[in-house]
Amino acid sequence: MLDYEREADVYDATRGGEPRAEAAADALLGLLPEDTGRLLDVACGTGSVTRRLAAGRPGLRVTGADLADAMTRYSAARLPGAVVRADSRRLPFPDGTFDAVTSVWLLHLIDDPDDIRAVLSECARVLRPGGMYLTTVDKAEAHDVGSDIDAVLVPRPRHPASDASETVVAHAAAYGLAPAGQARFPGVGQGRSPRGTVADLRRGWFTTLTPGSPLAEQLAADLGALPDQDRPRPDPVFTLQAFRKG
Repeated sequence: MLDYEREADVYDATRGGEPRAEAAADALLGLLPEDTGRLLDVACGTGSVTRRLAAGRPGLRVTGADLADAMTRYSAARLPGAVVRADSRRLPFPDGTFDAVTSVWLLHLIDDPDDIRAVLSECARVLRPGGMYLTTVDKAEAHDVGSDIDAVLVPRPRHPASDASETVVAHAAAYGLAPAGQARFPGVGQGRSPRGTVADLRRGWFTTLTPGSPLAEQLAADLGALPDQDRPRPDPVFTLQAFRKG
């Protein structure tokens, strides 16, 4: 996993910035009932999406939580007094505190199934009965847009996706969370270019490829032979899965 303490300074610039945050927030708000009062954004990162959630609907009271100190400094500057440093497996809130809980681009980072279950358990615990939990699923699949870059990357090893939709639905059911809709939104500005993908390989972005390993270097050479080295290929399209607490 990337070091999000070090990644905070470049996170927005390398993840589509405000256009991507706007697309994510719009999709989240579209799934939330109009009468949603209190919302917790788990793993809020720099707060770019969290801030848009707070601004996007009058009367919505938004709290952000993130484990990384560097991330919480950014998000706290965007939402003064509304961000806490917290582990998503042990949230510091009483049962039933929130009408909605969101976790965008979190579950794909968690390798241990026990940790996935702990996160879902905590998100369900702090939800009131009837409340909504919204999370992104199938993130790695979204990045495979069928481009020439994806064709080059086929030989790379892959972990089973911890955020596969069927896996998340199965785990969520154990905590009283039933599927309640989906939405899709573009990862604006995240289309890969060959040159950018080589840079990602060499900075450890692909967690199953050791930078400098023979396979990583072969893939880098193959990527370097593609045309239009700086032209981004199509943006990924992400999926949000909504759940309702029984």
